[in-house]
Amino acid sequence: MVRGGDTSISGVQKAAILLIALGPEKSSLIFKHLKEEEIEELTLEIANTRSITPQVKDSVINEFYEVCLAQQYIAEGGIGYAKELLEKALGSEKAIEVIGKLTASLQVKPFEFIRKADATQILNFIQEEHPQTIALILSYLPSGQAASIISALPPDRQADVAKRMALMDRTSPDVIKEVEKVLESKLASMVNQDYTIIGGVDAVVEVLNTVDRGTEKHIMETLEIEEPELADEIRKKMFVFEDILLLDDRAIQRVLRDVDNNDLAIALKGSNEEVQTAIFNNMSKRLSAMIKEDMEFMGPVRMKDVEEAQQKIVNIIRKLEDSAEIVISRGGGDEIVV
Repeated sequence: MVRGGDTSISGVQKAAILLIALGPEKSSLIFKHLKEEEIEELTLEIANTRSITPQVKDSVINEFYEVCLAQQYIAEGGIGYAKELLEKALGSEKAIEVIGKLTASLQVKPFEFIRKADATQILNFIQEEHPQTIALILSYLPSGQAASIISALPPDRQADVAKRMALMDRTSPDVIKEVEKVLESKLASMVNQDYTIIGGVDAVVEVLNTVDRGTEKHIMETLEIEEPELADEIRKKMFVFEDILLLDDRAIQRVLRDVDNNDLAIALKGSNEEVQTAIFNNMSKRLSAMIKEDMEFMGPVRMKDVEEAQQKIVNIIRKLEDSAEIVISRGGGDEIVV
């Protein structure tokens, strides 16, 4: 229980208070970006939080705002720039405190100094490096930037780098520092000394969802031969049901022709209003009314059943894309030939 007079509020308690203050709709969006164990921990903390004074709530929200502000300034111009602006806004002592919290708990990511560089420039820096080194660097870059770089690598190296990204788990800060040193790091001294979790399947999925279709296809075909289980895990995460919004009306209509109406009703029970609207707008009024009626009368549906139904539809979408019957809009430069 968090009381107004308690000055020793833990980080988890602060996070719970912030989520309570934001309300269920906004908090649910934040939960989508958290790990399962973090969600469980926060849910338990929220359940155990009985009363919060306005003073505590305001203090937590204000602290969150200050840290977000500092993070934005660091991304725009580095630590020095952030410290200068925060000193003007909050005073010298408060600025140092906020930046200290940020570097200690949120951590400034390594390779920040190349995030604003052109992909071609970065490629010139790293293309002769070992594939493991390239995988490490790309794991820290935004997915769009990493996608441009991996697309420009020789085809025989693309799948190797993608595989190493997916299999990467924990990297020693000493190794990160050494790589940064080679790349003339400006932030090596600021790397947190705790081991850092980077890479993984989610990281490579983000990159593959952004590269052009040709690069993605080559990497996946290679992985299916060399690492079939890994390829299967990546493929399952590459296109989720909500991504149906990336399809145009003609593509949605084509997909619906192959979808079982019962699967569709169950899948839509667990989807958001925007997805439901996109689906219903691309079917006849009669069929739309029938699906809505089925959804209403089926009552509560297990999440497992919803996920299975959605995955069936996703599999149909991927199959139609592979046969070039539909096109999924993606950010990696797919071209439509007229």
